Amino acid sequence: MFPIIPANSVAAAGGNDEGIFGFGENGAKCAITNLVSNTGVVSSDQAATTGTVRSYSKACEYGGDKGIFGFGSDGGGSVVSITNLVSNTGVVASDQAATTGMARSKCAACEYGGDKGIFGFGNPDTGHPWTTAVTNLVSNAGVVASDTAGVGYARYGLAACEYGEDTAIFRAGYSNAVSQNLSMSNLVSNTGVVATDVTGVGTARSGLSACSYGEDKGIFGFGYPMSNVTNLVSNVGVVSSDVAGVGTSRQVLAACEYGVDKGIFAYGGGGGGRNMSNLVSNTGVVSSDVAGVGTGRGALAACSFN
Repeated sequence: MFPIIPANSVAAAGGNDEGIFGFGENGAKCAITNLVSNTGVVSSDQAATTGTVRSYSKACEYGGDKGIFGFGSDGGGSVVSITNLVSNTGVVASDQAATTGMARSKCAACEYGGDKGIFGFGNPDTGHPWTTAVTNLVSNAGVVASDTAGVGYARYGLAACEYGEDTAIFRAGYSNAVSQNLSMSNLVSNTGVVATDVTGVGTARSGLSACSYGEDKGIFGFGYPMSNVTNLVSNVGVVSSDVAGVGTSRQVLAACEYGVDKGIFAYGGGGGGRNMSNLVSNTGVVSSDVAGVGTGRGALAACSFN
């Protein structure tokens, strides 16, 4: 018998098979990209770079098998709301003609609802307060919506990932209002609604990264103060206490899913552009450093596709 799927329902999305790291800086901002295979192998720098060079952008999946890079700080140091779509073969498109949302850097992004995405929080331009909690939803066709009023503590340098197959979580970051790093989190429903603050668990930090693993769980790792600790997220959005670190401590790195149920942290800043990766198993175990491929850099972004 074939399974019966009720009308107007969306089957839970599985994980994607490949990933992409893009943009960042190492002395100068860049638009370099590096693909990640379904076995976690990082490619050399892609010959053709597309899009405005920038750092502190973020990326997420959309449409079930594609991705989008968005926001950041450009070569002139101005914050932007530029976006670039990523095809299901890992090709990065040129800048989208229409930009939407508050220009900012150091936001966070992840998938939700199985085939949509969300950008949230960040460090806006000088015409706004130094931190914001606004969010922008991404449709399953890669269209970025206008600003949604912020919920939760305004901050930047946080991270986000999926959990529970169609829900998501923002966590940690820095608040200029209290001049310190935070460990709080905000859950995101499968319709893109951001919940109020949940009391933090684990070491407060910023400049960390996150990705999903095991198809329905997530992991946050690394960050500032210079750290390699990780925190696992259960399939109901519960964040674990600190897990002893593995790999080189660093900040402003990036992470994404690969191989459907595994993850990878790579690159990063701290003592120059770091060039190594750490694989995450489908049970959330982080491997020791793997020698880097491509240009070492920090303040980059990553997402999965295909």
